[in-house]
Amino acid sequence: MSGLLHVVNNLNGVRLVTLNRPEALNALNTPLLEELACALDLAQTTPEVLAVVMTGGSKVFAAGADIKEMAALDLVGTLSDARQHCWQRVSHFRKPLIAAVNGLALGAGCELALHADIVIAGENAKFGQPEIKLGIIPGAGGTQRLPHVVGKSLAMQMILTGEPINAHQALRAGLVSEVTAPEVTLERALHLAHAIARQAPIAVCLAKEAVLTAVEANLNAGMRMERKAFALLAATQDRQEGLLAFQDRRPPHFIGR
Repeated sequence: MSGLLHVVNNLNGVRLVTLNRPEALNALNTPLLEELACALDLAQTTPEVLAVVMTGGSKVFAAGADIKEMAALDLVGTLSDARQHCWQRVSHFRKPLIAAVNGLALGAGCELALHADIVIAGENAKFGQPEIKLGIIPGAGGTQRLPHVVGKSLAMQMILTGEPINAHQALRAGLVSEVTAPEVTLERALHLAHAIARQAPIAVCLAKEAVLTAVEANLNAGMRMERKAFALLAATQDRQEGLLAFQDRRPPHFIGR
């Protein structure tokens, strides 16, 4: 591994995975996503690992996808993007996955938090899907998982305006289960992971599967639709303008093409 991910085996069956790209606010580029998927694949096949906690550190969880990497992909490239397979591997992780979120969880970072079974947020956390400001839409499950979690109205507000919500709004909406002081967010997530790891492993995995079945009905069809819409936007001028404006640090000028 290239060091984009820091993995620590904790005692009593808990593995801690930390996103380690601080210079880019943990932006989820393809190498980082691949390392994360590999880490979860390994945890899945390691009997001693009973739960996984993932975090981005004390100041930021993940501030989105890598914009430069995304801007280099056209329609064909977006349709065949290897990142899709990485996200599927994260989604198919069968053991309990807890996210300890401090600071920004935006775009792909918010979508990564949505893949967790339990989210513990620091009071400084912000969750958002700002893709619309770049002329695109969420492409890793945001349009599908977010409405399941927070409801139609708030999901529409977040996705159509691109504006984030704070930790306490996320708690009221059901996106997170607890809000803590930032300095104890990870500690609380690890405490819950250890509590889960003390339970019967087969029962825990089957309980997770049963709950996900209840909340993800028809999710696969929705995910296919989202990916098609996300890829089609790669052919629009507005998408190119949105990504270029972000890199130039200026407001975008959209023309509807």
